[in-house]
Amino acid sequence: MTYTMDMTDSPQEILPGVIFYSYRSAVRTEKVFLWNHPTLILQVSGQFTLETSVQTIVIGGGELLLIGKNQVGTMTKVPPPGAPYETIVISLQEDLLRTIALEEGIQPDGTYQGLPNRKIPVDDFLKGYFQSVVPYARRAGPETTDALGLLKVKEAVLLLLQTSPELRDFLFDFSAPHKIDLEKFMLNHFRFNIPLDQFAQLTGRSLSAFKRDFRQVFGSPPRQWLQDKRLDTARYLIGTKKRKASEVYLELGFQSLSHFSYAFKKKFGHPPSGKGSP
Repeated sequence: MTYTMDMTDSPQEILPGVIFYSYRSAVRTEKVFLWNHPTLILQVSGQFTLETSVQTIVIGGGELLLIGKNQVGTMTKVPPPGAPYETIVISLQEDLLRTIALEEGIQPDGTYQGLPNRKIPVDDFLKGYFQSVVPYARRAGPETTDALGLLKVKEAVLLLLQTSPELRDFLFDFSAPHKIDLEKFMLNHFRFNIPLDQFAQLTGRSLSAFKRDFRQVFGSPPRQWLQDKRLDTARYLIGTKKRKASEVYLELGFQSLSHFSYAFKKKFGHPPSGKGSP
């Protein structure tokens, strides 16, 4: 399986920092991403796959996905045969949600207890909204003012609440990430290639507290543990599960096959070809 960096993957901004239009992707792409804010994916064409430690969700053209905040996951974009991949991404940032909550008198009922990522049922109202946003994306320009763009975001939020009222707690929880079980989190997320400060954020810690707690839990610094854990997992997948190095290096957080092969040989004394593996 080949993964390529798509030069058109940097999204065009319709409303800077809020509405993005990732478009004209002609090849399959896969990358790790951190969602700091709730994010609404409006799939125009092609297939979008989100994979986290607890969920795998696939959406196609005409479908909507709501991604929860403070998560790391892998997103895969696959264009349809003979056509480009198109998607609209709306970042529901906290300051914007606070403004909507004040204007509309919205208060959460409690703590959201559902899954962190949800497919949204597309009723006639959301379908109409979907169709109204696509022209903004395809013809983004100076006529798309901030006020007009923010109005479309507010419309999206109110329609989401109309479709699924329980999303009130999902969208309007403004509490900071609580300090979570570090061992459990890292064992579930070590494969994701993100900076240490983002791991710290996701576990509800400062970077210094994360490094201190990490040493107490695992007995080694984070970078060393991550490398060893990924290589040990790679050795198991290649030696026991008969996977190829070219299949596992990306999913284990290595940026290149050459770097993975060098690190593997340095740790185990042989290249990741299956020889010498258990």
